[in-house]
Amino acid sequence: MAMNVTQKLIQSHLLHGKMIAGEEIALRIDQTLCQDATGTLVMLELEAMNVDRVKTELSAQYVDHNLIQEDYKNADDHLFLQSAAERFGVWFSRPGNGVSHPVHMQNFGKPGKTLLGSDSHTCAAGCLGMLAMGAGGLEVAMAMAGHPFNVKMPKIFGVKLRGKLPEWVSAKDVILEMLRRYDVKGGVDHVIEYYGPGVKNLTAMDRHVIANMGAELGATATVFPSDNETRRFLQSQEREQDWTEILPDKGAKYDKRTEIDLSQLEPLIALPSSPGKVVRVREVVGRDLYQAYVGSSANPGYRDFAMAALMVKGQRIHSGVSFDINPASRNELEELANEGLLTDLIHAGARIHQAGCNGCIGMGQAPATGRNSLRTVPRNFPGRSGTKEDSVFLCSPEVATASALKGVITDPRSLEMPYPKVKLPRKRIVNKAMLQAPLPLEKARQVKLVKGPNIASLPELDPLPTDITVPILLKMGDNISTDEIMPAGARVLPYRSNIPKISEFSFDVIDETYYKRAREVNHEGHAVVGGENYGQGSSREHAALAPRYLRLQVVITKSFARIHWQNLVNFGILPLVFSNPADYEKLSIGDVLVMTDVPNTLRKSNEIIATVQGKNSKIPLRHKMSPRQVEILIDGGLINWVKKHPQ
Repeated sequence: MAMNVTQKLIQSHLLHGKMIAGEEIALRIDQTLCQDATGTLVMLELEAMNVDRVKTELSAQYVDHNLIQEDYKNADDHLFLQSAAERFGVWFSRPGNGVSHPVHMQNFGKPGKTLLGSDSHTCAAGCLGMLAMGAGGLEVAMAMAGHPFNVKMPKIFGVKLRGKLPEWVSAKDVILEMLRRYDVKGGVDHVIEYYGPGVKNLTAMDRHVIANMGAELGATATVFPSDNETRRFLQSQEREQDWTEILPDKGAKYDKRTEIDLSQLEPLIALPSSPGKVVRVREVVGRDLYQAYVGSSANPGYRDFAMAALMVKGQRIHSGVSFDINPASRNELEELANEGLLTDLIHAGARIHQAGCNGCIGMGQAPATGRNSLRTVPRNFPGRSGTKEDSVFLCSPEVATASALKGVITDPRSLEMPYPKVKLPRKRIVNKAMLQAPLPLEKARQVKLVKGPNIASLPELDPLPTDITVPILLKMGDNISTDEIMPAGARVLPYRSNIPKISEFSFDVIDETYYKRAREVNHEGHAVVGGENYGQGSSREHAALAPRYLRLQVVITKSFARIHWQNLVNFGILPLVFSNPADYEKLSIGDVLVMTDVPNTLRKSNEIIATVQGKNSKIPLRHKMSPRQVEILIDGGLINWVKKHPQ
C-alpha cells in the first residue's frame, strides 16, 4: 500500500494498536527532550518511579526558559537538573546554550526517529522527517523509563506546496497562512504533513519555522519528508551519517488535503491575542509600535537574524521602538559575530539578549502597558509576554524589522531598499562545549541529586472517589490556554518545582479569587467548566497538577486540546465533554454537580450523567478515555497506576 511519511514513521514504531484514526496506539519512543520549566517535574517523577537509567536511545535536558537569576530559585533548579541528568544518563545543555528545539535539531535530530518532549513545540523536529510530539512531563518520564507512548491514532492532513516564496515573504508566512485558513483548532487530532514540489524550495530551518507552529494549529505533530535539503543541513552540522531518505510513496493518500502556492503568499500578521487572528500586514500598516522582537524557537535560524541585520545595516532603529534580538542558539550567536552582523544590529540600536526562550515565555522583554509589540514568537495568548494587558502581534522577521525602522507597523515591501540576499556562512560553527554527555552507568549511580530549598516532593494523589459531589468554581469560554490556567513568566515559573507554592497562581489570569475559593472547598473538591479547545498551548503539566493539588476533580468542556486532556487524566482529573454542547448554557458558577458510582460507570460506558443539585436538571456527559486511561484515572493518576503495574 502506498504510504505517506507520517504512516511510515508510525508503522515503524507501532507497538500496540491499529492504525485506525481515533483508536489508541502505543509507540516506541527513540528520543526525549525536556526543558527546565517542565524538566524539574520530569526528574522528580523519574526519582519517584525509582528509575536507575533512561532506556531511550537519547534523552536531553535543556535549560532555556528560566534563565533570569534574580534570586537562588532558578540557579538552584539548574544545579538540580544537571545532577539529575548525570544521575539518569541524560544529555545536559547548560544555561545560555540556546533554545531546546533548534539546539536539538542541530545536534541530535535524526530522520526516521520518534521524539517526545515535555514542551508543546517539540513538533518542530518534524522538519527533519521525525515524528516529534509534545506531551506532559509525566508521559515523557514514562518514555524515558522505557514505556511506550500512548496516543490516539491521528488523521493525516496533507498540505501540498508548490512554487517559491517571493521577496519579503518567508516561512513564517506559510504557517500564518495555515492559521488564517484553519485557526487554532484546525489541526486537532491530525498530523500535518507537507509535501509536493514546493518543499524543495524551503530550507531545513524554514521547515522548522513551519513545523514549530503546528502546535498553534493544535496538531499532534507536523512532518516534512527527509530529502536532499535535510541531508545538506545534517552535513552542515557534521552529521551526514545520520541522514536517511524518507519520502511519501507515489499515490500516497491523506485524510484531508489542501494546497498552498508559495509564490502567491504575502506578508501576514496575527493580531492580539490569538495565533489564529491572521490578517494581511497591509491591512494594519501605520499602527503605533513600542517593541519589535526577533528570535525564539519559532524563528531560530541564522537566516532570520541575518535578514534583520542586513535590513538595518547603516541605519538606526526608530527612537520610539525597543528592537529586541533573542538569539536561539549560542552557535548562531557566534556565527552572527563572526560575519559582522551582530555589530550591524548593535550599531543600529538593537538590544541583544542571551540565547534562550526569554521574552517568548515571559522571562524578560515584557512590553509597556497598552503598547503594541511585534514578535516572531509562536504565541500571543493574553498576558504571556509578562504584561497583563499586552498587545502582541505575531509576524516574520522582515515585518518586525521593517516596523522597527519606521516606528509603525510596516509592510516590508514598501521599504525603499533592495531585498537582502542572505548567504549562509561557508562553514557552520559546531560547538558542543556547553553540551554535557551522559556519565557512564557506574559513575552515574554515585551522583546525589542536588535539591535546593525551593524543590518540593510531588504531592500524593488520592484515587477517584466512588461518588462525586462538587461545586463549579469557574466557567470559561473557548480557547482557554494553559497560559491562562497556569501562567508562565518571571513571577511564576521559579516555583515550577514547588507545587504547593505554584498552585497559588492557578487560573490567576482568569479569576484572581480562584485559589482562595478552591482552598475553602479543598476537602470536598470542585469542578470547572470550559468551552471549545480547552487547554490549548503549552504542554506544562503544572496546569493540571497544581489545580489537582487544590482538589480540582472534574473539568467539563465542549472539547479539549490533546496534551492538556492527557495531562488531566495522568493526574487523576476527570475530563468530560458535553454530549449536547447547548447544555453548556445550563451550568453556572456555584452549581453543585452530583455523579454516582463513577468508577464503574466509566468502566462500562463512555457516558455519564451529572445531576445539578437543587435544579432537577440532568446533564449528559461523555469521555474519550481508553480502558487503560480509565484505570489510570481511577487509581488517581499515572504515577499511582505505574506503582500498581510495574514493568
